[in-house]
Amino acid sequence: MRHLVLACHITGVYDVNRNMTLADDSYELVREWAESVSSAKLKGVIFHNNFSDETCSTFQNEHISFERITYNPAFNPNVYRYFVYLDYLAKLTQVQGVFVTDVSDVTLAQNPFIHPLYTANPDSLFCGDEPKTLNNEWMLAHAEHLRGQMADYAAYEERFASEALLNCGVFGGHFPLFFDFLQQLCSLHENYNHNNKTAYTGDMGAFNYLARTRFNENLHHGAPVNTVFKAYENDRTDCWFRHK
Repeated sequence: MRHLVLACHITGVYDVNRNMTLADDSYELVREWAESVSSAKLKGVIFHNNFSDETCSTFQNEHISFERITYNPAFNPNVYRYFVYLDYLAKLTQVQGVFVTDVSDVTLAQNPFIHPLYTANPDSLFCGDEPKTLNNEWMLAHAEHLRGQMADYAAYEERFASEALLNCGVFGGHFPLFFDFLQQLCSLHENYNHNNKTAYTGDMGAFNYLARTRFNENLHHGAPVNTVFKAYENDRTDCWFRHK
């Protein structure tokens, strides 16, 4: 278990990104993710709150395991997953590298942990991105709550306005760096995003803020980490992850 790929599947809660509530026991939503991780012979963990014991026993194997969690409604599922990962990883030893991803629209295309870019950069954060800049209409709306809570948020938005929009649907790195980033991300959410009453989760806002203001000198995003977001490049094998 030197390298891990983690994902979270929380159901029974209204999904603001899909405008629906996901079915509790539909393995099809995570099947492609699980099969892609298995094909790479990596260790994948799916954290969930509503898969049946039968579903878990049917689909677990030497590569994929299921961890049942209790969802805390104080945070949106998109945000709560980071606390789940932090709690899980804090109890482990011997882990050398971790990636965390969305589970229903991300698949693994190749093993990132053996890629030369990854192995040569132990102090780097690797993450997805999108073909747009931070200064876009959706992100400005998404960050409304954080902008009102954090004194330097507007200044950060101005400073990095023309930089690529980072996507937290895929991110990872060598364990010390990754765990440090995850701790800081959870702290941001705990301090500034717990009382978010807007229609937006704040996960992309907090992620971009942290990555750009504290990890920007050692940041790798886009190819070969991820395919072009929402380009549905399902046949690409030159990147580590396909994201839609």
